[in-house]
Amino acid sequence: MTVPFKVVIPARFASTRLPGKPLLDIAGRPMILHVCDRAIQADAEQVIVATDNDKIHDIVRSAGIDAMITGAGHRSGTERIAEVATKYAWNDADIIVNLQGDEPLLPPAYIRDVATALALQQQAGIATLAAPCHDLEEVFDANAVKVVVNRDGYALYFSRAPIPWDREHFQTKPKTLARPGQYLRHIGLYAYRVGFLHRYTGWPESVLENIEALEQLRILWHGEAILVKTVPEAPAAGVDTQADLDCVIDILKQSE
Repeated sequence: MTVPFKVVIPARFASTRLPGKPLLDIAGRPMILHVCDRAIQADAEQVIVATDNDKIHDIVRSAGIDAMITGAGHRSGTERIAEVATKYAWNDADIIVNLQGDEPLLPPAYIRDVATALALQQQAGIATLAAPCHDLEEVFDANAVKVVVNRDGYALYFSRAPIPWDREHFQTKPKTLARPGQYLRHIGLYAYRVGFLHRYTGWPESVLENIEALEQLRILWHGEAILVKTVPEAPAAGVDTQADLDCVIDILKQSE
């Protein structure tokens, strides 16, 4: 099934660990253009970079890709995308994929997967991805967000903690991963209906999202469903540190 969707790529210039991150050089091109390549390869009908920085805007436009300067006061990429949707007057039923500007290795197939998953159901206005955790270290890593879903694949909860807590096996020492297929790692790729975005921007922050520092908990807090599509493997990590950048460069060199 071919699903029409748009991709918006939030790209802030400021970054605590890597200032100017979207402009960092990877194989002779700024990282943001590699991310745009992924969206184009996914057959998105429209690709727009949403940024607060003139240089990012100009580099993207010079590559023939649409870009928009958005407000500086947004608290999240989701709010930045909502501004784009309003500016372009997209219909409430239109599907937008939120592709982070620091994900130059995300498989284009995953972009299509999350858009298609959203289109094939009616209960949720947002869909995201998850992949099985393969080892105990990943389950207990606070930087690897876990998600628990119900029988229909909708999220029950997201957490940095190891959920569900295996009472029997996690009380042993050393801890063991007796049910590896039960643990899902969240992948931060989202597809939204435009109508959902308009609702989202009117919600205050929730207690749970502030405790866990997870924006998606605001959605569950306000009673909306999140569809979780499971894919076989988590993609290579995004770029948050210089070590991440070096890893991405090495991976791209090996693929040449």
